[in-house]
Amino acid sequence: MKIAMDSLCSIFSRVLDIIETEQIGASDRHGLRVAVLCVAMGKKLGYDDDALTALSICALFHDNALTEYQLSENELRYNGKNMILHCEKGQANMSWLPFKKDISGFILYHHERSGGKGPFGKHEGEYPFEAALIAAADAIDVKYKLQHLDPKDLSSLRDQVTADSGSYSIVSAVNVFLEIFDNNMLESLRDENVEQTLKNSLPRWEVDVSKNTVIGIAKFIAPIIDFKSGHTRKHTTQIANRTWLMADYYQFSQGEKSALYLAASLHDIGKMAIPSGILEKPDKLNKDEYEVITQHVSNTYYWLSNITDFDLIRDWASNHHEKLNGKGYPFGKDGSQLDFNSRLIACLDIYQAVIEARPYHRARSHSETMYILYSMAEKGLIDIKIVKDLDVVMEKYSMLDVPYPLD
Repeated sequence: MKIAMDSLCSIFSRVLDIIETEQIGASDRHGLRVAVLCVAMGKKLGYDDDALTALSICALFHDNALTEYQLSENELRYNGKNMILHCEKGQANMSWLPFKKDISGFILYHHERSGGKGPFGKHEGEYPFEAALIAAADAIDVKYKLQHLDPKDLSSLRDQVTADSGSYSIVSAVNVFLEIFDNNMLESLRDENVEQTLKNSLPRWEVDVSKNTVIGIAKFIAPIIDFKSGHTRKHTTQIANRTWLMADYYQFSQGEKSALYLAASLHDIGKMAIPSGILEKPDKLNKDEYEVITQHVSNTYYWLSNITDFDLIRDWASNHHEKLNGKGYPFGKDGSQLDFNSRLIACLDIYQAVIEARPYHRARSHSETMYILYSMAEKGLIDIKIVKDLDVVMEKYSMLDVPYPLD
């Protein structure tokens, strides 16, 4: 089975955008603008599709560790080395994605400047030119807010950038930026245009959902999803890892096991659009708040609907709050409309929510968790056969995290 990674990465980017805008006040769609600029610069330099993909996706996610950086700032950790942490963690996170080109250093060195003025003190030629291109696009967009720039100010901006090019990146990278930055490019960076511009300019990037590939994708996106709430820092990862165990137990084919693992990794992606104040509320939600939080499943469904040939994975991911009696949400499907894998992820979602510590309950043992699941199965809410199988497979992990499949 192949998946369109370019489309999936566009959704991941929107998720990261939402988190950064809400939690640290970052400029909306900044990653999209940096990616559009880098695609244009890569094309100007004659990069092939694989090289363009590597550059543009790294540009898109150059700030993927920004929330972790902000957390360390808030907690006054790392003794002033937080920018290095931001770069190192961002590079490490990107290593999980299945690029066809080496991306070493692309994000690690995207804050280096001319004359060795950067967190690592690197000079031109000591790190990849792609990092310098990302640095130029990143720094110039941050300073000038390119989505709002008036076309009549374009000439003045070009003069200012030329005069102070070393403060944005190395001069040779800024010169490439200036070659592609014209009125057409400026228009493409507007908030209403930038997403479609990137979609139109990104090379097609398809990957086979093999074991290593899908686990890498999950390792990239699951922590971003779970970072949204301090109460669920392991929720997505643990559901995905438990799903892999169960798929092994059922002797699923490699393809089905990988697709199911990806679905489990994406099941809560729609929570990114839910206000943190609701997700973090330690008390019982009121009616209006509950209505808002139920929208996360619809978000998951509609976001994943934008990916070609992704319907099966989308449905497995977005059926996790449906119930066999038809009283779940958001679609009110009943048992006749829920296939086995949808039922499996639904059971695992409940299992993980019950077993992990939350503001309103302590961490529970396997036996305590199974008591609740058996009660739900007896009421006709979830699949009793799957509940019994979970009891067998998960018992050895009582009060323990399930490791990644390759660990």
